[in-house]
Amino acid sequence: MRIALFVSCLVDLYRPSVGFAAVKLLEGLGAEVVVPEGQTCCGQPAFNSGDLAAARDLARPLIDTLAGFEHVVVPSGSCAGMLVKYYPELFAHEPEWLAKARTLARHSRELSAFLAEHGAVIDARHAGRVAMHDSCSSRRELNVLAEPRRLLNAVAGLEQVDIPEAETCCGFGGTFCVKYPDISARMVSDKAEAVINSGADTLVSGDMGCLLNIAGRLKRMESPVRVYHIAELLAGMTDAPGIGEGER
Repeated sequence: MRIALFVSCLVDLYRPSVGFAAVKLLEGLGAEVVVPEGQTCCGQPAFNSGDLAAARDLARPLIDTLAGFEHVVVPSGSCAGMLVKYYPELFAHEPEWLAKARTLARHSRELSAFLAEHGAVIDARHAGRVAMHDSCSSRRELNVLAEPRRLLNAVAGLEQVDIPEAETCCGFGGTFCVKYPDISARMVSDKAEAVINSGADTLVSGDMGCLLNIAGRLKRMESPVRVYHIAELLAGMTDAPGIGEGER
């Protein structure tokens, strides 16, 4: 099984350890994991802002870069959603690129869903109470809900707890937090309070945007809750500082 790991911009720039954790987990399936050097932004910020021409300009080289792999795995629900759901929409009126986009969409999968579907054996230990935050993209675009929780259940010593009103957005929403900062700040404050009220000592998610947003608010609230990408926890890589901890 040959897998292309589409790392995503936020993992590449802010949390490379998530990429290494993803490689470790995928190689645990016996897969050959390739990180194509030509990968760039998937175009999601431009797409969300309505600049469809720029989104297509970014999508075309990425589609070609990721072509030919048996699987394309993404440690980000929002980026996976872009490849799976929105690339075919972007090229609805360009038959040649539409065919390529549909092929990529069929081969692409969010990381936790891919691991669960391929029977990943999780060999990790984490003593504590862990809450899972589902990004809007994972929940609504990809319907990825049960898979990460099934993987977390396999972690020795871990107790899962539920976040109140878990389906509510954290307020990041890509460019939403830039366009509507006051509304975004209120939303992430509510989300951080819900995380604290859950009794969790650790928060995980499959989307770096959400994690950076919530971790920043938890830090400003002086909460001791630690924040990790789910790949880091599943790979047993929580000895390193959590997201935002380096600045505490």
